[in-house]
Amino acid sequence: MSVLILHRNPFEPFPYGRWLADYPGGIVVLAAHDKLVPFGEQVPTGDHGFAHLEILGDFEDEELVLARAQKLANEFAVRHVVAHHEGDVILAAWLRECRALEGAWTADVLPFRDKALMKERLEQAGIEVARYTVPQNAAEALAFAEQLGFPLVLKERAGFSSIGLRILRDRDELRSHAARVFADSPRDDLILESFVPGRMCHVDGLVCDGRTAVAWPSEYQYDLASYGWDPGARVDLTLDPDDPLTERLLSLTNRALAALRRPYGRLQDHGFHAEIFHTPDDRLVLCEIACRPGGAKVREVFHTLFGYNLGEYATRAGVGLPLPLLEPSRRDGTRPRPLSMAGQVLMMKRPGHVRSLPAVPDDPWVERFWLYGRVGQVIPAASGSSDFLTCAVASAHTRAGCESRLRDLGARFEAQTEIVAMP
Repeated sequence: MSVLILHRNPFEPFPYGRWLADYPGGIVVLAAHDKLVPFGEQVPTGDHGFAHLEILGDFEDEELVLARAQKLANEFAVRHVVAHHEGDVILAAWLRECRALEGAWTADVLPFRDKALMKERLEQAGIEVARYTVPQNAAEALAFAEQLGFPLVLKERAGFSSIGLRILRDRDELRSHAARVFADSPRDDLILESFVPGRMCHVDGLVCDGRTAVAWPSEYQYDLASYGWDPGARVDLTLDPDDPLTERLLSLTNRALAALRRPYGRLQDHGFHAEIFHTPDDRLVLCEIACRPGGAKVREVFHTLFGYNLGEYATRAGVGLPLPLLEPSRRDGTRPRPLSMAGQVLMMKRPGHVRSLPAVPDDPWVERFWLYGRVGQVIPAASGSSDFLTCAVASAHTRAGCESRLRDLGARFEAQTEIVAMP
């Protein structure tokens, strides 16, 4: 018996060997080479401590990934399939389904991956979402704009990490962009939405046996889609327990999970990451929700909040292993409360020659620090909203205290970083 892990991430945040030390079988990993080197990792030689490790150039060739995954599943008698990257949850579900394995199958996962289907289900449940359409061609996109006005947001129905997302601010910009994306033929893989003003919140947590076992809300202090041009520090903060938004966000997320979950379905144990707009007029508008743990350093922030890594517990829940630090609250039906407030500060990569980088902070309230570059290196622009130059997780007793610390740390990062554009 083995677990097959589809791994489109660097290895450092995912110590599967430690997380699954008590798994009664082998760990088989199919990994993407292009997610290792940009994060400063050496490509492993040998099996890296796993029963088997295989590294592909990237995961863009889905037929190749599927063929290799099927071969490994046959060779190693795979019983469980794990995938933490948004781009791989459908493939993982399909592998489980075709082999009749435990866990979510394709129909369980699809409402969390297809943004149009997701919005349809959410609307049916009375949850507010942005107005949207799936334009087949430029004419349909322009007609939608005539009804709603601008700005509008165009993105892929199955996109992730804000890659390819475009905010269109007027008719000329829409006309020009639509002429490019619909140049070859009609298509149905894009979704066009009204722009929702306000701050983006997110709720992260874990579902066990079909019920939310733990969850907590945070609020981005920046625009996710600005990863390509914003060189400054980007702060993300948890909400205090007594914040009026906390209960509202947790309640809305539970309603969304219920709306997308199939009755008697197989999606019973999984992490989740919900993104929700809080508008200037105090409405909550569901942007989207994923059935896997959040990216960036959400998993590590969760460790500061509750004492365990969200990625670890989602992995263990998915293969049927115990979750010891969650057992007391699951037994008595209480909601786990955070040990402290926490957050993360990030800086994105930007193209150029690296002259200087932040020093490792020695503040006692800095829980973790990461640096994904080195002095003398020439780096490209960020490829998505999770392509960081540096990041840190910090804690404090209150959200206000945490924000003050993170902003101070971010200012230091900015002052200590010098990247010179190449001629």
